[in-house]
Amino acid sequence: MSGKRPNIYKTARRGTGYTQETAAELLSVSVESVRAYENGYRVPPDDIVEHMALCYDTPWLVYQHLQETDSLVLQIVPKLQERSVLEMAVRIYNRLSRFSESDSLEHLMAIAEDGVIDEQERPQFDEIVAELKGIIQSGLELQIFSDKAEQQKSLA
Repeated sequence: MSGKRPNIYKTARRGTGYTQETAAELLSVSVESVRAYENGYRVPPDDIVEHMALCYDTPWLVYQHLQETDSLVLQIVPKLQERSVLEMAVRIYNRLSRFSESDSLEHLMAIAEDGVIDEQERPQFDEIVAELKGIIQSGLELQIFSDKAEQQKSLA
């Protein structure tokens, strides 16, 4: 884990108000393990992180853990950026509006109608997929980071 940023596991636990002892009990690990995860001496296994996210009610923790520990995750999941809830909502609205106004769904259905994407259809198909990836990215940012923003606000 990077020493330059706050430890994601510690941030998640502190957001709940749990002590390391309580967290250890909830996670069925030793207090020493929690300390090691939070001080960057050990990386918790995925199943422990999944349990942390459930116990701490922090879905963003799973994404950040995977981003920091698994280089393959970004090949599947778009890189997400933490933003304000307002900015995330506006981005989703704008992206969905553009998608609707450009009749992208109708174009996608026309391309898919014969079950084949030919050479002439490929550029438009790729543009539609890029638009959809942007919509998915914005939706994931809202899902993952809106909870984190609320949690950090309650700490202040």
